[in-house]
Amino acid sequence: MTPQGGSVAPRRHGAAEIDALAAEVAAALGSLPGVVAVAAAGSHLAGADDPDSDIDLYVYAAEPPPLAARAALAARFATAAEIGNEAWEPGDEWVAARTGIAVDVIYRTPAWIETQLDRVLVRHEAALGCSTCFWHNLRYSRPLVDRDGWYRRLQAAAARPYPEPLKRAVVARNHPVLRQTLSSYRHQIALAVRRDDAVSIQHRTTALLASSFDIIFAVNELPHPGEKRLLWHATTRCARLPAGFADDVSALLGVAASPAGDVILARVDALLDGLDDLLADEGLLPTR
Repeated sequence: MTPQGGSVAPRRHGAAEIDALAAEVAAALGSLPGVVAVAAAGSHLAGADDPDSDIDLYVYAAEPPPLAARAALAARFATAAEIGNEAWEPGDEWVAARTGIAVDVIYRTPAWIETQLDRVLVRHEAALGCSTCFWHNLRYSRPLVDRDGWYRRLQAAAARPYPEPLKRAVVARNHPVLRQTLSSYRHQIALAVRRDDAVSIQHRTTALLASSFDIIFAVNELPHPGEKRLLWHATTRCARLPAGFADDVSALLGVAASPAGDVILARVDALLDGLDDLLADEGLLPTR
């Protein structure tokens, strides 16, 4: 990884400024060896951005372009830069010198994203906490470079209703671990409370919320929007929510920060009781 430069204080940028930078950078990325498509995604397109939001650009190639070429491209635009960041997906992160807009470049192979789409839309395979994030990312992205139309064809394949078998698979995968199984998140939180293990409480509460949101988006037949602003997405886009859901989430987060005995377990149960009521109403509550 090659870090360069310092930091730029964030400010809110207009849509035209963001779009212009995204198009300019995407064109440059599209000229790198082997690149077949570049797409923009993230909070700017979802209308959920803030002054700290970056531009997410997804670059599709059989293999990531050479580091030297990526560093040279960043040097044309950036002040602070990290090239070859492998902490999550392969990528580069930098800050545009002209505007101070942060740019996050992620490198993927076409075969990989095709497999992710087949996993949910063809094989109906769920995961814990984020079953359909890649479907959402692909479906609601904006292609800026598309050499032979491959990306738009893939988007067309992704523009389909939420499969009923997938919805049931997401519930079946995520619901038992909330509090039904011997190693459920609720059980682990209860053990952590008895041990006065604040770090474990936070860790398991986060996992419990992740699976709860995965279920919420599945019930509403919406692809999961990713890890950021989940409560905003749920309350603004989901027609079917447990009664008092936002308040229950906020209350749970409040007590998880400084848990006191059974108080956090009561908040966990209040949240999960509401979720069970919703699933029962939808005919989706798994039998034990």
